[in-house]
Amino acid sequence: MAKCDVCRKDESMPYNCRHCGGTYCADHRLPENHDCSGLQNWNDPGGVFDSGFDESVNGGSGASTSKTASIADKVPIDTGPGGPLAYFRGNMTYTVLALMGITFLAQLLVGTFGSASLSRSLFVLTPQNPEYVWTWVTSIFAHGDIIHIAFNAIVIFFFGPLVERYVGSRDFLILFLVSGAVAGLSQVAIQIYQGPVLPGTGGVLGASGAALAIMGVLTILNPNLTVYLYMIVPVRLWMLAVGTALISVGFIGTGAGGAGGIAHAAHLVGLVIGLAYGAYIKRTKNVRTANQFQLGGGGGGPGGPGGPGGPGGRRRF
Repeated sequence: MAKCDVCRKDESMPYNCRHCGGTYCADHRLPENHDCSGLQNWNDPGGVFDSGFDESVNGGSGASTSKTASIADKVPIDTGPGGPLAYFRGNMTYTVLALMGITFLAQLLVGTFGSASLSRSLFVLTPQNPEYVWTWVTSIFAHGDIIHIAFNAIVIFFFGPLVERYVGSRDFLILFLVSGAVAGLSQVAIQIYQGPVLPGTGGVLGASGAALAIMGVLTILNPNLTVYLYMIVPVRLWMLAVGTALISVGFIGTGAGGAGGIAHAAHLVGLVIGLAYGAYIKRTKNVRTANQFQLGGGGGGPGGPGGPGGPGGRRRF
């Protein structure tokens, strides 16, 4: 038995909204009946879709409609309302994971057929060349090895869809890119502050800063969510966030912000960004969390803790 989030009526067969994660009765199951936070991501604010049977919907004849048809309309593939971009709505988490895989494959190709310096200039955010602005983005999707990308992918796979439902696909992508870039730049700044960095050494790559930002948002919106640390130990999400922060602060405080090849500064900055954004979302938006969600993903995964550093002293995050 569950209660409707709107009218609090007991429901033996509740409806779980796939856009916002809330629980509703039959009367409030439609997004427009429970002020669904996912409505802002729909490309049809008027709530009317052209069925194709009545040409007057667009205010014109069939001839004029055919003349003004977009290229997307001429593609012999039914993409549904919203066009081809509709595929990304609600699936930005999986798009990000796919881009991580594609970037990792590109790293392997460049490493095999190119040079180490070329790979470094394309995929690693370095203290020697922080002005290479493309690495602010490529370094987020690039990773040091298969274990590194696997840990980050697990965290994003399990936490990402929940956060994306709460904030929307567009804001989720912005959060991912901004937090990842700022986390990487923060780690590089510490490397520069600590002293001269030898050519070909230092630098940072990986999606852990962005992954921890995602975890930070969810920690604010749903702190008591149960996750399984290393797939075994059940812990509350807020405990995992506190533990991660304490570890990062401890290493940074002792001057070992890159100890073990792990970018602890990037971890901490990403987590703080996520916590701050989560607090903003909770204060400004009507977000309903779903405590019944149980995540079976690696809570200890952000940043691939315990892994060695990447080639040339790069910090993985």
